[in-house]
Amino acid sequence: MPYVRVDGVRLYYEEAGSGAPLVFVHEFAGDLRSWEPQLRFFARRYRCIAFNARGYPPSDVPAAVSKFSQDIHVDDIAGVLDALEIRKAHIVGCSMGGYAAIHFALRYARRAFSVTAIGAGFGSDPDKREQFLADTEAQAQRFDKLGMPKAVQDYKVGPSRVQYLTRDPRGFAEFAAQFEAHSARGSANTLRGVQAKRPTVYELERGLRACKVPMLVVSGDEDDNCLEPGIFIKRVCMSANLLVVPATGHAVNLEEPDFFNRALLDFLTAVDTGAWRARDPRSLGKSTLSNKG
Repeated sequence: MPYVRVDGVRLYYEEAGSGAPLVFVHEFAGDLRSWEPQLRFFARRYRCIAFNARGYPPSDVPAAVSKFSQDIHVDDIAGVLDALEIRKAHIVGCSMGGYAAIHFALRYARRAFSVTAIGAGFGSDPDKREQFLADTEAQAQRFDKLGMPKAVQDYKVGPSRVQYLTRDPRGFAEFAAQFEAHSARGSANTLRGVQAKRPTVYELERGLRACKVPMLVVSGDEDDNCLEPGIFIKRVCMSANLLVVPATGHAVNLEEPDFFNRALLDFLTAVDTGAWRARDPRSLGKSTLSNKG
């Protein structure tokens, strides 16, 4: 099995294809297998790399929560690049991985050709912040007490997951089986160390306003916890494009893989060929009708 070692932790990875590096960072409920529809498509044009985050076997599962944080998650992406001797890459992340991709653009801008964030921003709603933190700890306790299969029964069919279940029952069954096989300790530590302690999207405003890395933000229009944060990113970040996918929930890359792959390919092609442009500041004029006044 191929591993890289980052800060003493082994991270399992897989790669396919050749060309410009394209790194995929998975969501909390997934692992590198969540990117299979993308690996098969983009490996025809890119050197695709997907890895399991710490806490997700066969990557190591550190016992201490202190070994898990948003900063560590982002540094692990950089560590994978270092270990594979990659200076710069396109970074694509979903949910927890989307958060990490955005942070990567803010902290490692010179190492990113572009970043794509799917379903990023969960837990950012100020009106629901306390509930999010309480729900996160309650779920971590379920992992501690019940183990994976029993602990994920409600989580896997949450409000932004049922779209996948109804649209693609076979694909959802595969996703659920993979989720149930994760490490309970790794999942609990990830919730407590990463999810519960990371800043909200709104707290990143200053960095997002200064960000110049080409960014594609993707949200399903029924992913209520991430749609508003995605719109916020678009409004404050001049380098961000926003793609909202109709009748879709959280994991757009799995729910609508063909649509997502084509949209991502268009974005990457624009960046690779120099055709990508940041938002024209004239679109931010105060007048609703002209750039005068």
